[in-house]
Amino acid sequence: MSKEQSPGVSGQPSEGVPDAAAVQQWLVTYIADLLEFEPSEVNPKLPLGRYGLDSTAAVALTGDLGQWLGCEINPKLLYEYKTIEALAEFVTANRAKLRKPEK
Repeated sequence: MSKEQSPGVSGQPSEGVPDAAAVQQWLVTYIADLLEFEPSEVNPKLPLGRYGLDSTAAVALTGDLGQWLGCEINPKLLYEYKTIEALAEFVTANRAKLRKPEK
């Protein structure tokens, strides 16, 4: 599943950089689509492990999120930042450090 941008979620504030709320909404929509849930069934404050994401799903999710944000996100971050909320906050606060080098 490749999602440069989730349906219905622009995530791009006027300056073009998604904020934590936009990243969190992207993650909620992504996980809901992946698991065939309604977005309202995905609670960003609950541990990601509750949704049963395996390592393949973690790699896909972080790859797609990184592609959307223009940075590299290590799948291990899903285990360090255990909720959607925490992951969105970390990625937003550290986006410059995660940025892909220009070619």
